[in-house]
Amino acid sequence: MSDSKPDSRVRLLVLVGPTASGKTRLGVRAAHALGAEILSADSRQVYRGLDIGSGKDLGDYAEVVPPVPYHLIDVADPREVYSVFHYQRDCYNLLEQNADVERPLLMVGGTGLFVEAVLRGYRIPNVPEDEELRKGLMAQEHDVLLGELRGLDEKLFQRTDRSSKKRVVRAIEIARYSREQPLQYSPPPPIRIDYSVFAIDVAAEDLGRRIDERLDARLSEGMIDEVRGLLDAGVTRERMAQLGLEYRVVTAYLAGVKTKTQMREDLARGIRQLAKRQRTWFRGLPRRGVEVCWIGPGDEQALVDHG
Repeated sequence: MSDSKPDSRVRLLVLVGPTASGKTRLGVRAAHALGAEILSADSRQVYRGLDIGSGKDLGDYAEVVPPVPYHLIDVADPREVYSVFHYQRDCYNLLEQNADVERPLLMVGGTGLFVEAVLRGYRIPNVPEDEELRKGLMAQEHDVLLGELRGLDEKLFQRTDRSSKKRVVRAIEIARYSREQPLQYSPPPPIRIDYSVFAIDVAAEDLGRRIDERLDARLSEGMIDEVRGLLDAGVTRERMAQLGLEYRVVTAYLAGVKTKTQMREDLARGIRQLAKRQRTWFRGLPRRGVEVCWIGPGDEQALVDHG
């Protein structure tokens, strides 16, 4: 990264929302109207081969003429970990390449941590994931983990979201790693990011209907065959479980652990729970210093007016 001038800046519109809220289609329409390009902010769409289960909806990008260009989709091998550290690094590179360009870029996604890491300039330690360690820690009680984290690093303990067991485990992973060698952190944003954040607001009942319809459509489109193909290509069952709900549950079905009916029920329930967590995350953005404008599922004009 670069030769950007010290006062370089980039204009970034950000569209977030829970799963099944119609982010991709709305983002594509707005990007087309603005002549903008899309930066995906989805922790699973970065992986090649995770198409149906991750909801890439690549056909939406080609529904307009000319097709809307997109970035940070299909950039990683599913057998390898592409973390928030990698996403922030790659996103900053793209933003720097677009420094001082008149048209905005449009970030679209549902992975709140990816979005916040970019907007708030998180200093992220480049610590590799230790799956064996994580497996052992996740088997322990939450309170035990909190005690271990506090004993390892009081400052990290205070900064960590202690309501999330996964985040506590990650913090312990970082604390243990830092005792063996010095941490390397991601650099600050290379240019100024002038951003506006829009979040799609969908009534819970409507969102539930959308989730059911989209799940059935994805099963019809071949999501089970997609998972089978990934397994045949050498992605392990353990790795599939790490790639999110759809891949974990469908893998269990293919292994004979669940019936097809159980698979469908578990997916529907799990996706609803995910949507609820996403809504909670986005509603907490203002409390964390990121202002949000809530819009309806079809309010393309709100984005265009701010472009």
